[in-house]
Amino acid sequence: MMPGDSNMTSIVQRIARQALVTFRSPPRVGEEAGKSFLENQSKLKSLMTEVRAADLKLAPRRGDDSSPGVSPPLPYHHHHHHHHGGPPVTYMHICETDQFSMGVFLLKSGASIPLHDHPGMHGMLKVLYGKVRISCFDRLERPAGGTQAAAAAPALPPTQMGSLRRSLLRSIDEYTEESGPCVLSPDQDNLHRIDAVDGPTAFMDILAPPYDPDEDRDCHYYKVLAEGNARDTEQKEKEVWLLEISQPADFWCGGEPYPGPEVCL
Repeated sequence: MMPGDSNMTSIVQRIARQALVTFRSPPRVGEEAGKSFLENQSKLKSLMTEVRAADLKLAPRRGDDSSPGVSPPLPYHHHHHHHHGGPPVTYMHICETDQFSMGVFLLKSGASIPLHDHPGMHGMLKVLYGKVRISCFDRLERPAGGTQAAAAAPALPPTQMGSLRRSLLRSIDEYTEESGPCVLSPDQDNLHRIDAVDGPTAFMDILAPPYDPDEDRDCHYYKVLAEGNARDTEQKEKEVWLLEISQPADFWCGGEPYPGPEVCL
C-alpha cells in the first residue's frame, strides 16, 4: 500500500502502525522521554482522539443487552457459578506484538476494572461509547527514613506489611467518546481503577509492552487502605496507602470476537 492512500487505510490500522513506531524503544522507568518518542506519542494521541465506535464496527450496547456470543457460565464452572449472565468485562483482541497490545474492553452497566498496575508499561485508553470514571495513581518510592511528610503506615499483621505500597492518588476524571485519550507511563498514572458510569461502556486500549509474567510484567491488584494526612484535602493529589491483593472474586474478564477492520503489521 502506498503511503499516500491513508484515506484507504482504516484508522485502526493507522493507529496500530503508529503504536509500532512509537513503542519501538520507549523510555524505561525513571528515564526522561526523548523528543522523538514524545512526537510519536503525540501523533498516536491524535489518531486515538479520532477513533470512533463505528470505525471498529461496534454498536453501543444498551444496559439490558447481554454480550452476543457469550453464553451464561454453566453450573459446573464452580468458581464462576455466582456470576449470572457472563463476565462483567470482556476483551476484544485486535493485535499484539512484542512492542504493544491493542484491543477493546467492554464493561457492562455497573462494572469496574479494579485498581491494578502496569509494571514498566506505557498505555493509552480511548472511550468509544458510554462513560468511564478513571482513578489514576502513581507509585511512590518507599519513604526515606520515614520523614514527617509521610502519613504513618496503617497497622497491619506483619505478614501483610510487605504488600503495602505508598502511592499518590493523582486524579479522578470522567471520560466519554468526546474526551481525548487517557495516558499512562511507567512513572505516571501507572495504576488505575476504571468504573462504568450510567450504563455500559467500551474503550480502546493500547499497552506497551504487553503484560508478560515471564518478563516481570504481571498484573497486580490493590485496594486503597488509608488516605494521607487531612491537611492535603485541599490539594488535588492525595497520598494513599495501597495493599496488594489477589484478583477480586467478583472481577473476571471474558473474551469476545473483534468485529472491526483487520490489522496487518
